[in-house]
Amino acid sequence: MSAALKLWHRLSGLPAGRWLYGRLICLKAPYFATIAPRFVVLEAGRCEIVIRDRRRVHNHVGTVHAIALCNLAELGAGMMVEATIPAGMRWIPKGMTVEYLAKARGSMHATALPEHPVVESANGYAWPVTVTVRDDAGTEVFRARIEMWLSPRRRK
Repeated sequence: MSAALKLWHRLSGLPAGRWLYGRLICLKAPYFATIAPRFVVLEAGRCEIVIRDRRRVHNHVGTVHAIALCNLAELGAGMMVEATIPAGMRWIPKGMTVEYLAKARGSMHATALPEHPVVESANGYAWPVTVTVRDDAGTEVFRARIEMWLSPRRRK
């Protein structure tokens, strides 16, 4: 089990534990603090994150900015991968394609899921993750497909 998933298990049931978890992840990867993520679910094969509707994530027309949605997708996919892959593997995002499906208004709810089960391998391979983002009404406003590159960890 990854350190990120162990920390989630320790904190998620505590009062303000999910908020604290998001803050700690943002200390490790500071750029994600720009969206102030709130983790809802983190388990092998699934990550759910919410970002609140705030001016700081808006564009000039008052909707959630495209790059805030991309940040949300990348964080969700990365944390799902971190919670899922075998201890002997490592990962890095290799590419991302996105679709803007509707105006993004209100809080955004992202769900990251792998397209197929992970396998431990002696060779690197692409592992695609799909992230869907819905608004408060449940309308899908954004979708991303992120290709993660998985490879064996280097031995020290």
